Amino acid sequence: MEIVEFLTDWAWVVWLVLIALFIVIEMFTLEFTCLMLALASAAGLIVSLTGAEFWLQVVIAAVIAVLLILFLKPPLLTRLAKNADPAKSNVDALIGMHGMVIETVTTTAGQVKLQNGDLWTARTGYQMLSPQTPVVVSSINGAVAVVVPANAPTAQH
Repeated sequence: MEIVEFLTDWAWVVWLVLIALFIVIEMFTLEFTCLMLALASAAGLIVSLTGAEFWLQVVIAAVIAVLLILFLKPPLLTRLAKNADPAKSNVDALIGMHGMVIETVTTTAGQVKLQNGDLWTARTGYQMLSPQTPVVVSSINGAVAVVVPANAPTAQH
């Protein structure tokens, strides 16, 4: 029973350590789960200061953690996403971009120049695409742009 007495007497320290740990982890992850756990740990700390048994502190902290994760985290993430930059970047910005065939593009090789000036190794699922054929990037596969003719029915404009 010494462990139970120790936990009851020093539970506030355990809760403070958990709060600090969760806040530090949250600073690196930025996805609100550890923030919810830190808030639940704060609830456990408050309950421990009332003199409640350690098992009750844990149960209350766990229930609050589940409630916060299920009901507070999703709206926070949604609100955060509303303020996000809607501009596509990196590979996403290349999908749908127009370009021109520089070297004949086949199902295995070729080269295109995109409208942003970048030269890309390219391939296509179509027959051979001759130089000066306008194309549209349909996907990126590693360092290869998968292109379709700009006048193809599946081309994204």
